[in-house]
Amino acid sequence: MTSHRALATPLALALALVAPGCATRTAADPDVGAASTAARPKVGSYTSPASGFDTHSFWIDTGREVVVIDAQFTAAEAERVAAQIRRETKSPITWIVVTHPNPDKFDGAPVFQALGAKLVTSKATARAMPGVHAYKKAYFVGAGAFTDATYPALPKPDVTFEGDMDLALAGGVRVTLHELVHSGVSTTQTVVAVPAANALFVGDLVHHGAHAWLEGGIEGGKPRPDVAAWKLALEELRGFPGATVYGGRGREAKVEEVVPAQAEYLDRMDRIVTDYVAGLGPRRSELLGPRAGEHWKAITALAQKAYPERDLSYLVEYGVYGLALAR
Repeated sequence: MTSHRALATPLALALALVAPGCATRTAADPDVGAASTAARPKVGSYTSPASGFDTHSFWIDTGREVVVIDAQFTAAEAERVAAQIRRETKSPITWIVVTHPNPDKFDGAPVFQALGAKLVTSKATARAMPGVHAYKKAYFVGAGAFTDATYPALPKPDVTFEGDMDLALAGGVRVTLHELVHSGVSTTQTVVAVPAANALFVGDLVHHGAHAWLEGGIEGGKPRPDVAAWKLALEELRGFPGATVYGGRGREAKVEEVVPAQAEYLDRMDRIVTDYVAGLGPRRSELLGPRAGEHWKAITALAQKAYPERDLSYLVEYGVYGLALAR
């Protein structure tokens, strides 16, 4: 936990606190059109402000019910997602899907459960959530962003699955949850396929046009990044040719574009971090001390230089410690 607590800077605290206001957008696939019918479901989205880590939540409106994908970091942000859905459709929210065990994906789930939705995760994600929750709570409470009482409670899934699962939906729209063989940004990864919208929702596996969170999955109370496994998980997305990929941050694009772009980014960032850590020599111990933040900023500057067109460089500054400490 020492390395994670080294992130406790004023900006880290600001990002952790819930701020009023939000950024929103509606992302209807061009091939789908505006109609919310069983044959042509609507894709909607909400994006939190930086206080919620610029996280996308998506939803599928079949015209008869709504499936939400990823629940946001706090109840306040989840309430904003629900409010936007209520403004845009009369369909009830029946499912909330968590793509992977990170708190910006599962912390807000109880808001949707209180509205009658069922929380569904893979069994692997359900097993990982308690450890991730404890790790993140220790950090955010230690950093002063929350107290024990105000940090979001760990949600309990209503339904779990292994492999593939088709949600039971009225009206004939097929929504399939597919558990990837390889881990990605986290220890386990689910993607959500909606063939009628030609859409694939992949959580933080893809940040198209944005920097990525390079902490790695949390196992045994420690971050364990695995770039090789992340790239193999990306290759699994090629099993959905022609699909539009909706990632946890950044913009949507076709699978044939996002897979090589994300893999190239991971390779290059891995080299940047590896070279930087090697260049520290005997100063490498500083990565575990009070000067750690200086090094995360330096690596972020290198990432910005390498990718000036990518947004959200603060994700590098506050997540790269996991990749750096593994080198």
